[in-house]
Amino acid sequence: MSLTIVHYISLIIAIAISLAPVIMVARKVKSADDYSVGGRKYGVPMVTGTILGTIIGGSSTVGTSQMAFAKGITAWWVTLGAGIALLLMAFFYAKPLRRSRLSTVSQFLTHCFGRKAGAVSSMTVSLGMFFSIIASSITGLHLISGIFGIGPGISAFIISGLVLCFVFFGGLKGSGTAGLVKLALVAVSIIAGGIWAFFDMGAFSGLKNSFAFEPWLNLYSGGIGDGLYNLTAMIIGVISTQAYVQGVFAAKNLRTAYWGCISAGITIILVGLPSVIIGLYMRQAHPELLPINALPYFLCEYLPDYLGGAGLAAVLFSAAGSVAGLSLGIGTTVSNDIFRNILNINSERKVLWLNRLTVLAATAGGVIAALHYYDSMVLKWNYLSMATRGITIFIPLTCLIMLHGHFAHNHRELFHSLEGIISKAGLPSMIAAIAAATLWKIIFPESRNLLFPGLAACAAVMISAVIYGLNRKKKQ
Repeated sequence: MSLTIVHYISLIIAIAISLAPVIMVARKVKSADDYSVGGRKYGVPMVTGTILGTIIGGSSTVGTSQMAFAKGITAWWVTLGAGIALLLMAFFYAKPLRRSRLSTVSQFLTHCFGRKAGAVSSMTVSLGMFFSIIASSITGLHLISGIFGIGPGISAFIISGLVLCFVFFGGLKGSGTAGLVKLALVAVSIIAGGIWAFFDMGAFSGLKNSFAFEPWLNLYSGGIGDGLYNLTAMIIGVISTQAYVQGVFAAKNLRTAYWGCISAGITIILVGLPSVIIGLYMRQAHPELLPINALPYFLCEYLPDYLGGAGLAAVLFSAAGSVAGLSLGIGTTVSNDIFRNILNINSERKVLWLNRLTVLAATAGGVIAALHYYDSMVLKWNYLSMATRGITIFIPLTCLIMLHGHFAHNHRELFHSLEGIISKAGLPSMIAAIAAATLWKIIFPESRNLLFPGLAACAAVMISAVIYGLNRKKKQ
């Protein structure tokens, strides 16, 4: 990429404007609760910003354009699935999660399944978020290297510094504020650029004339099974992830959590489609490019310099902000579920700093792993991340949501019976999910489908326990 002085000025101004409010809110963080869930006082804009600050990352921008450049509109599954998941979260999951007054998904599971189940869920969801950190770090490393013409090693220090500015001191308040700023930058650059690219190609008729339906314009180009897997992995992964649910916990009331999830869900779908269009546009105009450079090159070469610089800042912030939000999700999970609940560390000051140190460790580990897998496909890590998060969390969490949402009010006697049965089945179902996914990978090492075997094993244990428990209850 060849950047002009206007590019750099616009980039620096956008970064300065974005960091200023983040630094200001950091001074208001006084406790672990402030750091992890923003004091539970967020309105709709901050709930939306908190979710988008993490979910609009390297995968939903650069990674989506990279996949579209290489394989076509099948790349849209990432943001489409994420948006659907957030809408489901608003309608079905937000209310019981808000009522719990807890800080993490694992705490919610621990309350019903016990400490061991909580520890297992904490480890798997943290590992899943770590894989997403790698994905966004790969994006950030390539972008910084391309903008400044420096090596990956120095780029790693820069992206780590940005992450620490976002979240190390400011916590969720810093992440939420950065998310709102990021959304504004994305709107004026990537969304506007995608609309321009769409009409410059000749709109729908131009797309049909330029690209064959198979594989470029077929959402199921990898097969219906592959498409459904991608969609399911995203939906289950997002619902099971602390970094996204954290916005629900931080909302000041249920209505705020509800509308925050809805607005974030609609927005992420709208962000993904322009990224897909830009990837296709660059495939047509510059087929010689490395796929991962499709979006940055477009912003640099096809938008006005002042807008291109802001767009590069938006993409850089998308990658760094996503790493920050995911690292915070890991920090919140580990500090609350391991240090506070298992090791009985209850000092607010100690928990706050243990949270910050965990954020630092997660960031450093993710960036180092990204350096090792520098040339890998970004969305590969994203799908692996979603599957890892979902296999142990989704079915037990959904069972609890359904149980407490419907049976608790309409079938009191059945509710008490099922509650006792499900509480005993939680840990075995999680262990079965991990064992099945691991065994599947050993038997089929080339398969990327860890999700369905894990979910099937988890569901089998849970359903068997319910059937056995109810039959035993009848005999008594």
